[in-house]
Amino acid sequence: MARRISCPSVLSRILPVLLVLALAPAARADEGLLDSWLQARVREHTAWYAAQAAGEGRSGALGLWRERAPGDKGLHDFVPPTSLAPLIRAVEAGVVNITTVALRDSGLGGMKKATGSGFVLTPDGLVVTNNHVVAGARQIAVRLSDGREFAAEVVGRDASTDVALLRLSGEGLGNLPALYLGDSDKLEVGDWVVAIGNPFGLDHSVAHGMISAKERILGVGQFDDFIQTDALINPGNSGGPLFNMKGEVVGVTTAIISQGQGIGFAVPINLVKDLLPNLRENGKLERGWLGVAINDDGTDGERRALVVKDVYKDSPAATAGVRPGDRVVAVNGRAIGSYLQLLRKVALLAPGTEARLTLVRAGATKEVTARLIARPAKEATEGLNQRASSEHDLGMTLVDLTPEVAAPMGAEAWSGALVASVTSRSPADEAGLRTGDVVTEVNRRRVKDAAGVSAALAKGSAGASILLRVKRGDTLQYLAIAR
Repeated sequence: MARRISCPSVLSRILPVLLVLALAPAARADEGLLDSWLQARVREHTAWYAAQAAGEGRSGALGLWRERAPGDKGLHDFVPPTSLAPLIRAVEAGVVNITTVALRDSGLGGMKKATGSGFVLTPDGLVVTNNHVVAGARQIAVRLSDGREFAAEVVGRDASTDVALLRLSGEGLGNLPALYLGDSDKLEVGDWVVAIGNPFGLDHSVAHGMISAKERILGVGQFDDFIQTDALINPGNSGGPLFNMKGEVVGVTTAIISQGQGIGFAVPINLVKDLLPNLRENGKLERGWLGVAINDDGTDGERRALVVKDVYKDSPAATAGVRPGDRVVAVNGRAIGSYLQLLRKVALLAPGTEARLTLVRAGATKEVTARLIARPAKEATEGLNQRASSEHDLGMTLVDLTPEVAAPMGAEAWSGALVASVTSRSPADEAGLRTGDVVTEVNRRRVKDAAGVSAALAKGSAGASILLRVKRGDTLQYLAIAR
């Protein structure tokens, strides 16, 4: 049996020898180098020994690496998970299987069945799932983990966020196992999460992983704000809940990248919270309008500065007392760090909703309340830095591809202008331009920002078509816009 040797014991034997050698008088001049070397080693070992006595950890191989001292608790505030079984038992009853029957898309006719996932929102039978799970469905059936099955109808749905709200019908409603919703803004990269759903029709399959990234922009719309996770998500998981370690729903699983493994996405639950009242009352996303134009060019300390550039006359913002020069830092108590976040927060709220704005004016914090209205038809969007001059009137709003905007997209900063919104039935819309596109050229002229696009458009001939080179995902294409 190998004998364990105590490092302090060995050191106590070596130190006297080192001290004798180090302090011995030099007999010859060439022994001076050896004497200096020995004294340096003595100082190193003395410091090492003092560190052990102070409990600062242990060094392996005479300082080549570090080891924790006996009794060291390791990383602060880190508790490694042992078993997720208690969490799963507590929440799985609220996860549902959704089966839909719809007409086939092909010209062959007939019906097709599809499956998805969802979760119970209220005890009286409201269920959340993905829009694409129920879009076009003629029949919807929802089955709970205890085997009970209910017919369901769509209360409201929105394709831009891929969220749908269902209502169950039948006997036995009123005591359904509703789940708790968490706060997705508090998620951090590295947090543990659990996804439960019905991949390939396999009821209540569980996958666990962690948060890989936040605020991922996939180019599918202006409400791009996805949580990325490596928890396995497969077809059939769509609409299912993503749980944190408190058993709270922090996301709705929605998408996968077919070419990759361990790359899945979920809609943040805070976005869903903002949208649900709108879906329940209106059946679709009725977008609120605030009536401000925003610059986010500068920074305020470590935070991007969202400065009010203009306030529209008789708008909710004007009525609430918002002024040009105000800095918008939060909406309904939630911090705002970019023009896209402001757009999402306001546009997801229904007309008639009160939005509490936290402003900084002349160094002082001020709160005002604005009652949102339906966006006027002439306005393409609100809450954005409208760099594209209105004189071009193409029906698109562009913003700079700053490093903060480009990083979540995996794009190169200042490599073009990001399309923040496209007005329905406008020249840009009819040409096929989409929110999330990046304009890289105008009439064969390279552009690096929104101002460059505006300048290039100003040089075009009146009435002439405009040729844009657009990057959409990993593809580049040309689009011609008729003036």
